Amino acid sequence: MSKLQLPADDSVSLRVTHSNLTSFASDIRVSQQTTVEALKEKLWKKTGTAVGSMRLELRDEAGARVADLDRDAAPLAAYSPYDGYRLHIIDLDPSSVTSGGWLEDTSLVEKYTISDEAYDKLGTNFRKFKEKMVSKNPVSDDKQSDNQMEELCANIKVGDRCEVEPGAKRGTVKFVGKAEALGRGFWVGVQYDEPLGKHDGMVKGVRFFECPQGHGVIVRPEKVKVGDFPERDPFDDEEDEI
Repeated sequence: MSKLQLPADDSVSLRVTHSNLTSFASDIRVSQQTTVEALKEKLWKKTGTAVGSMRLELRDEAGARVADLDRDAAPLAAYSPYDGYRLHIIDLDPSSVTSGGWLEDTSLVEKYTISDEAYDKLGTNFRKFKEKMVSKNPVSDDKQSDNQMEELCANIKVGDRCEVEPGAKRGTVKFVGKAEALGRGFWVGVQYDEPLGKHDGMVKGVRFFECPQGHGVIVRPEKVKVGDFPERDPFDDEEDEI
């Protein structure tokens, strides 16, 4: 049997990385019968790098380059990939949406600002709403907020699967409780399934939980929804399969 005469289950598990997105990494399982062009189409939808500007490299587990996937019509099998190999995306477009780092570093994005005077002239704003609510409720904001957060935390347990807003990012609850180093009130620590977090469970020199670097986040309980949230497949929102 030649190397292109493949068995029914010929898929391989590959790690996907990107030249411009240092924090992006995803494990995918892909059929070796998939053409390089079809693979690029799928990766474009996931990373933003245009198909015409995308070069793919196959690297082994040690990071050494095995082959350039330079024939769009060729199946992945032609490059003899193995489980654990890395598929590295190189974006050749200097004006690409992925360049410049702003997709990962929000400090590079220009922020909209408004003066206090202009804000106060708005017909409705949060400041006015808050003042109105305080005047109706004699209970202090801090005490009311603490009580509400404590009630929310009563339904969140370490080990629960969850989604965190904004973005419906999925993960596992690793910490629930007060954290004086972060501010008054209650907090929830989450280990994301993907490297979408900010740390490894240590914040301001205090270890709240342990997880891989870049997977950890600590948020207020109102941003956390616990339930049946299994880990997502990288391509589970696609109508077809690789």
